[in-house]
Amino acid sequence: MTNHTVDTDFYLMEFSDRKQLQVLQGFLFLLIYLVSLMGNLLIILILTVEKCLHTAMYFFLKNLSFLDVCFISVTVPKLILSSLSHRSTISFPGCVCQVLFVVFFAASELFLLTVMSYDRYVAICHPLHYDGIMNRAVCVQMVAASWLFGSLFGFLYSYGTFSLSFCVSRKVPQFFCDVPSLLKISCSKMHVTVVFSLILGLMYGFFCLVSIGFSYVYIFNIVLRMPLSQGRSKVFSTCMPHLIVLTTFLVTGVTAYVKPVPDSPQLLDFLVSVFYSVMPPSMNPIIYSLRNNEIKAAFWNFLGKPDHYVFYRGESSHTM
Repeated sequence: MTNHTVDTDFYLMEFSDRKQLQVLQGFLFLLIYLVSLMGNLLIILILTVEKCLHTAMYFFLKNLSFLDVCFISVTVPKLILSSLSHRSTISFPGCVCQVLFVVFFAASELFLLTVMSYDRYVAICHPLHYDGIMNRAVCVQMVAASWLFGSLFGFLYSYGTFSLSFCVSRKVPQFFCDVPSLLKISCSKMHVTVVFSLILGLMYGFFCLVSIGFSYVYIFNIVLRMPLSQGRSKVFSTCMPHLIVLTTFLVTGVTAYVKPVPDSPQLLDFLVSVFYSVMPPSMNPIIYSLRNNEIKAAFWNFLGKPDHYVFYRGESSHTM
């Protein structure tokens, strides 16, 4: 990294110049952050305590909730602090950490969502072999692989980005430090490490997308052949939440990284970034809890009121 970039602040994008709107924005995102935090932590707690939910699907869901807590905690607390204090600066080390951990958790979550689609494929298309294929050792290895890929891309992207110089403008056209915005304000020519990172990231994303696509093609092919509507609804109740989360994460993430970064970001650019970095972690607890009968039943059982809900045994009741 070049010496003249170290220990120099960056200036993050502000939603509005009016202090009243900044305070309103700060409290709004504080509410979103607290709801997301409590929802994901509650899912982690329930899935840990309730032994009947110690299955492969819920093991992945618990890790997804943990990733969501980490992911949203990288950017939103800084946004809240900046809005309430009316100071949009971020230190150079802080900016490096944001890039490192945003890419780290985003890449890990993408691979984990791919693994979850494979888990649903095995459970629906090969139910008799599910216990043998998705045993505990395999599940742990898949989660470890997601963290490994995340750390690889996190270090690669952060090193490539901050090997560039930022000698002209330090005003990041984004409310957090991300790779496209930093490349926009860099005065260096594109570095080979950055190009290699971007190509590797595109290949990684394409691999995950193709794998998820194949999984759901086989899943829906099996579902449409089911004679009973009850069986179809049971499958859709577990697959559709995952598909909604996945679509939201991929569409907004690809849009944020592929579209050109404007010199003066508008409200639409701010919303795209919010949907990519804030909404998926906030939506996951709501989608999975409202669409999943087993989690709702476990929630009432956790509160000591099992009679409030009849426990539903779905196809996901394979123990690890």
